[in-house]
Amino acid sequence: MNPAAPSAAPPAPAGARAAVRVRVERLVLDGFDLSPADRARVGAAARAELARLIAEGGVHPELAGGGARPRLRAPAVVDAGAPPAELGAQIARAVYGGIGR
Repeated sequence: MNPAAPSAAPPAPAGARAAVRVRVERLVLDGFDLSPADRARVGAAARAELARLIAEGGVHPELAGGGARPRLRAPAVVDAGAPPAELGAQIARAVYGGIGR
């Protein structure tokens, strides 16, 4: 065995799901006037909903083996008057639309 050659990872057990990590470095919401507490609520709701969507539906096959998208533009699908928890869920659904199956 050549020590410089990369070794293949062992196959996952049948029925096992791969770990998925989503990192959002910056979320820009134009036209929203949110307090710091509401921003935190939006973020928490978005993380929870995105985790749920990925757990239930997985990610697009192009990303399943790893990868990154430098930018994901979502359509204006959110309601500026929605409560923070619903706003976060709407954002997560828009993001998932770009990375989901």
